[in-house]
Amino acid sequence: MTTTPHTPQAPTNQDPWTTRRLLQWMSQTFEQRGLDSPRLSAEILLSHVLECERLRLYMEQDRPASPAERETLRDLVKRALNHEPIQYLTGEARFFGLDLKADRRALIPRPSTETILEHVLQSDRRANALPEPDPVIQTEAPDPTAADPEPSDHEQTNAEHESPPAHPRPKAPAPDPIRVADICTGSGCIAVALAKNLPHAQLIATDISPDALALAEENAERHAVADRIDLREGDLLAPLAGEAPFNWILANPPYIPDNEWDAVEPNVKDHEPHLALRASPDGLTFVRTLIERASPLLAEGGSLMIELADATAADAADHARAHGWTNPVILKDHEGYDRVLLLKNS
Repeated sequence: MTTTPHTPQAPTNQDPWTTRRLLQWMSQTFEQRGLDSPRLSAEILLSHVLECERLRLYMEQDRPASPAERETLRDLVKRALNHEPIQYLTGEARFFGLDLKADRRALIPRPSTETILEHVLQSDRRANALPEPDPVIQTEAPDPTAADPEPSDHEQTNAEHESPPAHPRPKAPAPDPIRVADICTGSGCIAVALAKNLPHAQLIATDISPDALALAEENAERHAVADRIDLREGDLLAPLAGEAPFNWILANPPYIPDNEWDAVEPNVKDHEPHLALRASPDGLTFVRTLIERASPLLAEGGSLMIELADATAADAADHARAHGWTNPVILKDHEGYDRVLLLKNS
């Protein structure tokens, strides 16, 4: 006999629904419905409703929720069970240590995209590394058995006024400004995170969607970097026409191929903007355009980085070789998937 999963009783006005019970109820419900990270999702929703840090949930486990809080939570749980992303429900997404505004105007920032940020920051640190200080040269090794001579009165007086010999590390020179273009910026997650971490970066961020650009502007203002990010509406590289060469062109274009669309999770397929997700039958339409047109916009030694689907990474690298890029590199994301194509302008 077929049975349906039991869903824990929802909060009612008559029951003493404490933080502990609410977390248990949501976690069990989300797990039974197959939602990702059920406990984490429950914590995020409840801390959002209670307007507190997640840690506070465990410090005040016996705190009873008010009727208004229970009503708000009940509505959010219902929407979550309809696969609406938690980030859209709370209006917040965490990316590279930053809290960003998230809504249906753009894709939710994902950890896989942090692969691009990590590579750019590591490369910038290497480019601006300080030289090691000159080693201290000692011409004659001291006799470890010899007693230290007593200093004379004159030597003691001078020593009080002299600084000890030092070999200080050279002062860090100011890094040279770098120019960065963020293509298909969406929520602005890449541009905002780079602006926060690279004060010497000059950024242009483009997107074909005016709604996405509006969201990116809100995130840039939220983190006080709006004055350093030039947001431009347009298709891929078109808004960069006439600009000086860039050190980095970074892109997270639509890349889901048609043959993978049916397998996309409903929280993505039913709620996030298709304009930012679907590419073409093979998923490489926008990737190919970037490969074919980016080189003239890059400075000598500059790099193009494109996020793409694991299944199309090898084909993208072959396309790059066919269009004059030497030694294409495919970077893996934190889950081990082929995620980013790195091309260097020689």
